[in-house]
Amino acid sequence: MTTKACHFLNAPVAGRISHSASGWSRARRLVARAYLGLLVCCAACGPALAQASDQIEAEVARVGALDKIIDAGVVRIAVPSDLPPFGSRASAGQIEGYDVDVARLIAKSLGVRLELVPVISGDRIAALLTLRADLVVANLGVSPERAKSIAFSSPYAPFFIGVYGAAELVVNGPADLKGHKIAVTRDTIEDRALTRLGVEDIEVLRFDDNEKTLAAFSAGRAALVATGNVVATAWMKAFDRKIEAKFVLQDSPASIGVRRDEPGLLHWVNVFVFSMKLTGELDQISRKWLGGPLPALPVL
Repeated sequence: MTTKACHFLNAPVAGRISHSASGWSRARRLVARAYLGLLVCCAACGPALAQASDQIEAEVARVGALDKIIDAGVVRIAVPSDLPPFGSRASAGQIEGYDVDVARLIAKSLGVRLELVPVISGDRIAALLTLRADLVVANLGVSPERAKSIAFSSPYAPFFIGVYGAAELVVNGPADLKGHKIAVTRDTIEDRALTRLGVEDIEVLRFDDNEKTLAAFSAGRAALVATGNVVATAWMKAFDRKIEAKFVLQDSPASIGVRRDEPGLLHWVNVFVFSMKLTGELDQISRKWLGGPLPALPVL
């Protein structure tokens, strides 16, 4: 071992680690790099040290999204802008709703600033894959097809999708959809659930976002609408009209979307959801926006 390497080992640890505001993760990487340099210098001492240096180098090279978020001091979260009560524009122009409150809670738990990324239903996954957002908190239902593109946390919010219409309209199941027009938002869980029914002689009107879907239903362009339970409730309040659930298409509790190659961030998000259930924080958000307590939710 060289004299310079021995001098490094004998130096105080505080002298080798920066105590600036860059945080623990950056300090950890500095220490890893320092030891990596030492092991490389001593590689001639034996193959075991050379192998250890390769392992540390691979670890240092892999800096996950969680560390990057903490180091940057900001987390970018995609939230819905067209889906009350989960997320929509208030009269003052700001976005508010269940998912927005959850996003704020995530940022608070991380100790970083929140940057909201407003999205519509069809743009949620794209915002994550194109790196415009670190997380998606936008009433995102889990499906095997979606899991080919992104990873999902354990559910944080209740949600089921169904077919809704006026009380006088007799629709008790899929077979009763024949001869009717039904409005739905394109490329959503409810859109795919309708397709899987395989019912003939129905006209499905697809729209690019939830506002257009509900506007078409309100204008009478379709006698039925396929949407979520809380969306239907919010629509009735906004338009002062009564509709009822005809039948349930699918139970689809909402999960937080994470890029597939970020297991560290996914683990943190699952710990966050677990903790917020225990503390009652998610229950408070549910009572505020959904009008009732948080029900028991499945675990992925």
